[in-house]
Amino acid sequence: MHQYETVFILTPVLSDVQMKEAVEKFKAILTQEGAEIINEENWGLKKLAYPIQKKSTGFYQLIEFKAEPSVIEKLEVNYRRDERVIRFLTFKMDKYAAEYAAKRRNVKSTKKEEN
Repeated sequence: MHQYETVFILTPVLSDVQMKEAVEKFKAILTQEGAEIINEENWGLKKLAYPIQKKSTGFYQLIEFKAEPSVIEKLEVNYRRDERVIRFLTFKMDKYAAEYAAKRRNVKSTKKEEN
């Protein structure tokens, strides 16, 4: 199993319920295919660098997971079929990226504990 990170941008016209429903759909696809979800982050509504489909903002979502390479194709096909997704990027993390992501998660968890 390899470690992957996927970031996708959802259209800004969605309600909170619709956005969470879309995220749950993609998480369900991953778990059905035997992937292990390590981390999930909702980055919220952010301004895009350039307009995409005449939209200047989007809901950013990050999911970090371990899976077999065959799972990625199924996930990306579902991204392409879903009208709510305006952009996505999935990449395989090397050992350095995985270490950095683990450190980032630890820093975030310690900051939450302090608050």
